[in-house]
Amino acid sequence: MVISTELCALSEYRIYPGNGKLFIRRDGKPVYMGSSKAQSLTFQRKKPAKLVWTQAWRRLHKKGLSETNLKKRRTRTNKTQRAVVGLSLDDIKKKAAQKPEFRSAQRDAALKDVKTRKKVTKSKGTSSGVRASKVPKNVKRR
Repeated sequence: MVISTELCALSEYRIYPGNGKLFIRRDGKPVYMGSSKAQSLTFQRKKPAKLVWTQAWRRLHKKGLSETNLKKRRTRTNKTQRAVVGLSLDDIKKKAAQKPEFRSAQRDAALKDVKTRKKVTKSKGTSSGVRASKVPKNVKRR
């Protein structure tokens, strides 16, 4: 046996037979109210979305949703390789494909090259001679 129930105009709760009040508006539309509380608040023209105990408020604030609907689908971020200022994308891929021993040997050779260049510049700097002492700008010379 199916019991016909109505929905409260304010709270949207079920109203079973023998409960609540039926109010007919001037335009002829029937308005069902589940309790005197709902009736009072309806006549005061209170918004159901602002009353915490109504279904409208719960819907607005996402309360009581089932967990299956709650999960959000997230799009995974895709990693993309981009060229760096000094290297193009093809050069980067070539370097990544090289064997680590080969790359470490290249790095060592580059370090040795830099060290030899530093030695050369240092030896040139010391043989140039004695430097003149710096004189402050605010001191007058005679």
